[in-house]
Amino acid sequence: MFKRHFVLFIFVLLLPFFKVGASDTVEVGAAQLDKYLPMLKGKRVGLIVNQSAKVNGEHLVDVLIAHEIDVVRIFSPEHGFRGDQDAGAHIGNSIDVATGLPIVSLYGTQKRPSQKVLEDLDVLIFDIQDVGVRFYTYISTMHYMMQAAKENRKAFIVLDRPNPNIQFVAGPILESEFTSFVGMHPIPILHGMTVGELAMMIEGEGWLQGKERLDLNVISVANYTASVDYILPIAPSPNLPNQQAIYLYPSLCLFEATAVSVGRGTDFPFQAFGHHQVKLGDYEFSPRSIIGASRYPKLEGQQVWGKDLKHSSVRGFDLTWFVSAYAQFQRENVRYIVHADFLDKLAGTDILRLAVEQGLKAHQIEAIWESELSSFKQKRAPYLLYDR
Repeated sequence: MFKRHFVLFIFVLLLPFFKVGASDTVEVGAAQLDKYLPMLKGKRVGLIVNQSAKVNGEHLVDVLIAHEIDVVRIFSPEHGFRGDQDAGAHIGNSIDVATGLPIVSLYGTQKRPSQKVLEDLDVLIFDIQDVGVRFYTYISTMHYMMQAAKENRKAFIVLDRPNPNIQFVAGPILESEFTSFVGMHPIPILHGMTVGELAMMIEGEGWLQGKERLDLNVISVANYTASVDYILPIAPSPNLPNQQAIYLYPSLCLFEATAVSVGRGTDFPFQAFGHHQVKLGDYEFSPRSIIGASRYPKLEGQQVWGKDLKHSSVRGFDLTWFVSAYAQFQRENVRYIVHADFLDKLAGTDILRLAVEQGLKAHQIEAIWESELSSFKQKRAPYLLYDR
């Protein structure tokens, strides 16, 4: 009996030192209804959401309607409201079958709404799961909607969610001449911020046009720090189907501007890469058309040889594969960089491409922007909501 009580005593004594799992503790902004429902009572609301806007298994649209919030309109980003559209596919306006609400596409003929579309709204809410990578276009959509809210004097609320790549700040800082929809802000490829923190930085640093201030509120994630390894409960887009793809996406996305396949058109996008002429490894796969994910994948129907990364431990931004593949293509006299302008937009600079073409090694290239990353960390510090 004494022994049992002694063991129990030791367990209780040590309990504060055991870390509770993220799934038990993390509470996303959308789940904290008491913090933002009062802001919505009597207001006409527009939602910028996709399939990731879930509150304990229910979509935010349904939750707000159940609480008698006047949801007037839905705005959908790249991949659509249901997250089932191909990357880059232009999406038209539609109606949500379940609620009858109109859906305005922000990835079709226009990427920001007109004044007319906003005139019957009081508040815009952004609730989309991001992956912490500059060229992932959800943050560009957020920027455009923040700008529209500012110009039309609408309140803007961000329901924050964890960043699965929050531990990393890496890659070159975007230069203004390379601004595009895959990079709108002077931040590195991996910025280590949540969308809520980034929204505060966008407003605070004056990256929006106009002198008036945006009425911005961020509902932060409860019980969250940068040390929490948060596993996304819902795939944020069709070609990032799991956590491994999300971890590898920052390092593999540069291949999109080259002749190399990153596994689009397979069951493991962004978890492998390869080519049909230059054998980059012993792993063999063949891209196929997959409606809703990759209708016309690169190297469709070709036998491709490369590397299987489904169990890779690489995290953050690693240029090793990209630089190594370039050298191999050079040796075999096969064209590697197919879209130099797109590569520069993804990188946010032409420095990376030029350094690769000059034959610099990965660690030499990454050293080029080390001092800029230190400056960026200092600049973002006032906007951080979570412990690093």
